[in-house]
Amino acid sequence: MTPFQHTQFNVDNTALVLVDHQVGTIGWAGELANDDERKQLKMWVRVMARFAKSAGMPVVLTTSLEGEAQGPLLPEFKEILPAEYAARIQRTGVINAWDDPQFVKAVRATGKKNLLMGGLTTDVCLVPPALSAKQEGFNVVALLDISAACTKMAAQNSRDLLHKAGIEVMAVTPMITSMLGNYKNPASAGFFEAFAKEGVYQAFGQGNLR
Repeated sequence: MTPFQHTQFNVDNTALVLVDHQVGTIGWAGELANDDERKQLKMWVRVMARFAKSAGMPVVLTTSLEGEAQGPLLPEFKEILPAEYAARIQRTGVINAWDDPQFVKAVRATGKKNLLMGGLTTDVCLVPPALSAKQEGFNVVALLDISAACTKMAAQNSRDLLHKAGIEVMAVTPMITSMLGNYKNPASAGFFEAFAKEGVYQAFGQGNLR
């Protein structure tokens, strides 16, 4: 049986799931070398959120212990995804988001079997729910430039675990362009607009991105 490939994802059959992109949690992503790399992660998650919104893709947001060290969700989501921000699943201690019934209910309610998933810490926020979703029968692609592990060793371990589970790892730009398939696709307008708003072209020009 041929495994499900990311090339079978498009804007009509895919949902975006973002786990724990919080103002405190980003400080725990020790794989990121400096503040510039933290800014890059936030840039890419904003691009992905803007594109998903413009393309009409369902988006599920979840957070962990917002009143503790993890802090609130990145404030940009309130502007980019106001309805999704208001409906975010605020977990009160559950680590693997898939163990939270309200989160799973929200993901299932999208009606999509294809999930693009990112978690602020790859090893703790992303891998567990990605593996659980895959086990339940969802087709999952993990977006690694909107995720970063606690350590470099954990980053490699996370990639190994995802690979063994049959979960492809991608970055935002190739994933979006794969879903578009053609720059004449009407959803391309949102892609270019997101790049322009978030300064991606300038970042490309500066080079040395993670």
